Amino acid sequence: MNKSSENKTYSAIGCMSGTAMDGIDVALIETDGRSFINRIGFETVRHSDELRLALRTCLNQETYDPMIESQFTLAHIPVIEKLLNKTGKAYTDIDVIGMHGQTTHHDPDNGITVQMGNGELLAQETNVDVVYDFRKNDMQNGGQGAPFLPVYHRALINNAALSLPIAVLNLGGVGNITWISTDDDMIAFDTGPANAMIDDWVQSNTDQTFDKNGDIAKQGNIHDDILAAFLSHSYFGQPYPKSLDRNDFHDVSVDGLSLEDGAATLTEMTVQSVAKGIELCPQKPTAIYVTGGGRHNSYMMQRIAEVTGITTMSVDILGWNGDAMEAEGFAYMAVRSLLGEPISFPTTTGCQTPTIGGAHIKPKRQAA
Repeated sequence: MNKSSENKTYSAIGCMSGTAMDGIDVALIETDGRSFINRIGFETVRHSDELRLALRTCLNQETYDPMIESQFTLAHIPVIEKLLNKTGKAYTDIDVIGMHGQTTHHDPDNGITVQMGNGELLAQETNVDVVYDFRKNDMQNGGQGAPFLPVYHRALINNAALSLPIAVLNLGGVGNITWISTDDDMIAFDTGPANAMIDDWVQSNTDQTFDKNGDIAKQGNIHDDILAAFLSHSYFGQPYPKSLDRNDFHDVSVDGLSLEDGAATLTEMTVQSVAKGIELCPQKPTAIYVTGGGRHNSYMMQRIAEVTGITTMSVDILGWNGDAMEAEGFAYMAVRSLLGEPISFPTTTGCQTPTIGGAHIKPKRQAA
C-alpha cells in the first residue's frame, strides 16, 4: 500500500475479543487512519476455562462484576507483550491501543450495548493511550452500534485490485457483511448467527470447542422444520442497517437431535442467513471474501458458495490475515478516533450522520 506523505503514521495496537468468547486477538499496524495500512504482526491467546466461564455469566446483562472486568482487562497484557516481543517493539513505540472489549449485551432496539473492558486500567498498566467503548457514540446518534469493521474493509479493498462490487463476510460469533459498490459506497449489516450457536452446541455435547472443518456437520442431516422456523424470524425481513446479539435466536433449538444433525442444522442456519443477506445487497457481488473463524470451516464455505452461486474465498488469498482483521480494524479505528474521523456511517449502522467513536484515555502519569 502506498504510504501517504501528507499524514502522520501511527503505530497502533488493536485488541478484540469476539462474541464467540474464545480468546483475545491482538494486532499491530502502522496507519495514517485513512489510506495507508501496514500490517506488522498478530497474536492470539485463548481464554482460560475460568475466564471463559466467568464471561459467560455476564451475558445478557446490562451490568457486570467489576472483578471479572478487571480480570478480563488484565488478560490483554500478556497477549500484547507477546506481540511486542514477536515484533521487536516496546510499549514506548506504540501511539495508541484500541480495545474493543467483550460484548456482553447488545440490544439496539432499546439503544443498549455493553462492551466489558476497563480502558483506564489498560492505559495505566501499559502507559499507552487507549481508545475504547467504540460503539456508544454511534448508538447515541441513532445507530445500531454494529457492525464496525466496514470502514476498515473499505480501506483494504481500496488498496486491492478487485472487481467491484465486493462482499466481505465476517463469520465470527455473529455474521456480518460489508458490501462495497463500484462507486465506493458501502452498506453493512449483521446477517445472522455464524459460529456462536454451533460452538455452543459442540461444547455442550463433546469435549471439543468447535466443529473443525465442519467435520461433524457434514455427517449429519439438516432438519428442515427447524431450519424453516429459524428462517421465519422477523429479523430476516428487516431492511439494513441492522444488527444482532449472539443470543437473539435462542428460541430456535436443536435440542434432542443427534450431535451430527444438530451441527448440520445449525451450520445450515448460518449458510441460509448469509444467502438472505446477499439477496439484500443492491447488486450481486462478484465474489465473497470471508474473514473470521468461520472461513476455516471448509464445509460451511462450500455450502455458502453452493447456495449463493458466488465464488467464496478466504480473505487470506488477498494477502490479508483473516484471523487478525478485527483486531487490526480496531487499531485502525483507534487512530481515526484520535484524528476525529468517523468510524460509523448511516449506511453501515443507521446512525444519523457519520460518527466519531471511542473514548480516549491517557495514562495519568502522562496526562499532566
